[in-house]
Amino acid sequence: MTQLPLGSPTLEAAISPRLALVEERLRDAVAQSDRLAHATSRHLVDAGGKRLRPMLTLLTAQLGDGARPEVVEAGVVVELTHLATLYHDDVMDSAPTRRGAPAAHEVWGNSVAILTGDLLFARASRVVAGLGPEAVRIQAQTFERLCLGQLHETVGPGPEDSAVDHYIQVLADKTGSLIATSARFGAMFAGCPPSVVQRVTEYGEFAGVAFQLADDVIDVRSDAATTGKTPGTDLREGVPTMPVLLLRERVASGGATAEDVELLADIDGDLSSDEALASVVARLSGHEVVDETSRLAQEWAQRAKSAVEGLPEGEARDALLTFADALVARAA
Repeated sequence: MTQLPLGSPTLEAAISPRLALVEERLRDAVAQSDRLAHATSRHLVDAGGKRLRPMLTLLTAQLGDGARPEVVEAGVVVELTHLATLYHDDVMDSAPTRRGAPAAHEVWGNSVAILTGDLLFARASRVVAGLGPEAVRIQAQTFERLCLGQLHETVGPGPEDSAVDHYIQVLADKTGSLIATSARFGAMFAGCPPSVVQRVTEYGEFAGVAFQLADDVIDVRSDAATTGKTPGTDLREGVPTMPVLLLRERVASGGATAEDVELLADIDGDLSSDEALASVVARLSGHEVVDETSRLAQEWAQRAKSAVEGLPEGEARDALLTFADALVARAA
C-alpha cells in the first residue's frame, strides 16, 4: 500500500491508525455470506492498492476534527465505489491483470465480474446511507458522473467536438469526480466550513485529472512489474489516451513527420500480438506527445494546488500541496 507523502510525523501518527481502520472496515464491508460472492468481492481488496481515495479523505479531515468516526466510514465508501468501478473497467478494457493479479473477469468471466462490481456499489450505498441524506445525494451524483464518463469514453466525441477537450471531460467524470468526493467527504464530516469543503472539492477534481494524465504517461513508460497493469492495454483495446489524441491531432493538422503517420497507422492497426504491441509502446514512449502529456499533468496538478493555497497554513495544507506534486512525479 502506497502512503501519502505527508511529510509530517504528526500527520502520519494521526492518519495511519485510521487508515488501518478503513482497511479493516473495507474487508468487513466486502464480506459475503455467499461463498462465490465472497471470493469475487475480496479479489481486488486482497490484491492491495494505493488506497489513494480514503487516504485523501483522512487527510482533508485533518483540516477539521479528523477523529470523527464518520470520516472512516466515508473513506470506506469512496474505496468501495472505486473498487466497483475497477471490476467494470477491466471488463470493458479487456485488461488481463489488475494490481499484479489476474483481473476478475479472467478468473470468473465477464458476467460474474460485472455483477461483483454491482454488488460492491450496493455495499457502498449501504454504508453511505448511515452517513445521512446529504452524503447519499453526493454519492449518487458521483455515481452518475462515473457512468457518464464511461459512456462518453465509449461513444467518443461528436463530429464538432474537440477530441482533447472531450477526453479531459471524461477524465474529470471518470476519475476526478470520485477523488473530489473523497476530499469533500473528509472535510465535510470533519466539520469544516463550506468554504473549505468547496476548496478541497475543487482540489480533488483537478488532482484527479492530473492523476489520470500521469497514468497515460505511465501506461507507455513503465512495465507491468511496476504498475500491476500490462503496458499498452489501452492501446490494444483502442481506448483513447492523451498521447494518442495529441498524435492524432498532429497528423490531422498536416504537420506530422512520416514516422508520426506510420506510428499512428500502427496504433490503429492490429495490436493483438505481443510483438506488435511492444513495438508501438516502445516508439510511442519516446515520442514528444508523451512529454506533452506529462506537462499537461503538471498543469492540472498546479490547478489543484491553487485551489487549496488559500487554506489556513498548516501541515494538512502543505501535505495536499505535496500530494499534488507527487501525483505527477510518478510520470516524470
